[in-house]
Amino acid sequence: MKRIKAACLEQTIHFQLKDGISPELAKQQVRQEYQAYKMQMDRHRTQYKIVEEAEQPDGSLIVKIKKQNNTQPVGGYLD
Repeated sequence: MKRIKAACLEQTIHFQLKDGISPELAKQQVRQEYQAYKMQMDRHRTQYKIVEEAEQPDGSLIVKIKKQNNTQPVGGYLD
């Protein structure tokens, strides 16, 4: 029999600008989408750690994140 002692997902997410709107509004929407994503994880009590946040020259955002997979324990992954 096997049991998962700890599990973690590592993701790189690219929050891209939407086409057809002004660049400033698009950048603002990217930030709002990113904040909403973090709030959603908080609401669902998903443990996570932002490893890296990089704003691109066009205003989009690339985020590297480690987060809990379902309800599995994360062990030392988020330390």
